This record gives sequence, C-alpha cells and structure tokens, in this order.
Amino acid sequence: MNAAMTSTILAVIERAPQWVRHDLESRDSAIRARAEETLAAMIAAALQDTQKQLPA
Repeated sequence: MNAAMTSTILAVIERAPQWVRHDLESRDSAIRARAEETLAAMIAAALQDTQKQLPA
C-alpha cells in the first residue's frame, strides 16, 4: 500500500459519521455488519476517486 492510498483511507476514517463509529462497536452482528459495509463503501469510493485523478 502506498502513501497516497494510506492517506486516502485515513481521511475517510477520520470523517466517518458518528453513527458508523458507534455501530462498529455494536455487539449486534447485523448492526456492526451494516457499519462495516458502509465504511468499506466509503473507502472504495474514495480510492476510486483517487485513481480517476491520477494521470493516465
């Protein structure tokens, strides 16, 4: 993983909504899974945006 990818992921985690942070700690597996899927989608979208900005 390169520095740009790492900083992109960190930026997404830093701005994750409070409900995602809270639900990641849930004992309920369905609630935790929803938060994990949301965070994964946010990270994937940010990485895809970063890839689009790179010169071809």
